[in-house]
Amino acid sequence: MLIQYEQVKEFKTKDGSLIRELIHPRHSGNKNQSLAEAIVPAGSKTALHLHRSSEEIYHVTQGEALMTLGMKTFTITAGDTVLIPPLTAHCLQNNHSEDLHVLCACSPAYSDEDTELLDY
Repeated sequence: MLIQYEQVKEFKTKDGSLIRELIHPRHSGNKNQSLAEAIVPAGSKTALHLHRSSEEIYHVTQGEALMTLGMKTFTITAGDTVLIPPLTAHCLQNNHSEDLHVLCACSPAYSDEDTELLDY
């Protein structure tokens, strides 16, 4: 199955990032995982959140940001990859002038129902 990037519509997720679901069981016929491109615009932040059952992998393709992962905060930049275990609080803060682009792989596939917002 071929998914053409231009055919995938962008939407805003529960955490506030802009997402293109490149592969997802809802529309692609796969069963166990999803792959999305997340964009965190320059000067913005995603909401601190966790996923109850999904394990996530972030791979930065463009830009730089501060990542909070559990009790740690560190800089991520193009080429970095981060493992986010289930039930681990995380967010991205882009304080730079360039948008942050991240490939996000989730297993099981991403769902809003599995996402718990922690920012109040």
